Amino acid sequence: MRQPSLFTSDTSALLTGPEGEVHYHPNVLTPDEASRWFADLHERTDWQAERREMYDREVNVPRLRAHFLLNDQLSPTLLEAFGLVTHYLNMPFNSVGLNLYRDGHDSVAPHNDKLSFLQNGQAIAVLSLGAPRRMVIRRKRAPHRRLAIDLEAGSLLVMSWTSQWHYDHGVPKERGVVGPRISLAFRVLKSASTGESTWSL
Repeated sequence: MRQPSLFTSDTSALLTGPEGEVHYHPNVLTPDEASRWFADLHERTDWQAERREMYDREVNVPRLRAHFLLNDQLSPTLLEAFGLVTHYLNMPFNSVGLNLYRDGHDSVAPHNDKLSFLQNGQAIAVLSLGAPRRMVIRRKRAPHRRLAIDLEAGSLLVMSWTSQWHYDHGVPKERGVVGPRISLAFRVLKSASTGESTWSL
């Protein structure tokens, strides 16, 4: 598995500047590794279907979810994923939120991470497995700059802490046949006991 530095020639800087940075790292995993990790997590994760309040009614969350802390009893694949992302970015991640997008009907609405639960200055890293899905990143205030990127299997998207103040991100629904995708969102929580039920990618 490849373990280059953060600023290799393979890295694409999607956003830079005082409002935060977003970098895209393709091919962090080889296709075989990405396929193996996807199959293992898809089959062995205890996926949870959730419901939440929206517009004065309770609705299904349009994806399946799971959450783990570094000090939990983790599967070999999750331990390997923690090791890879922590080493790759040299950041002390202690939390990972998993999302299973079963098809193009599953999605996540535009949002930003809840910074009050995160260590100041620590980035959020999203490892993608399975079918590619498009992420949309949009500036909150005018001019509403909008970026869209297809997150490929084995890629890593890294969003700075500061970017969460100024940009929302989401994964919209997609028409047509879309295969399943798993995302692993790594964060550095202030408290290792903090849940992450309101976050997703």
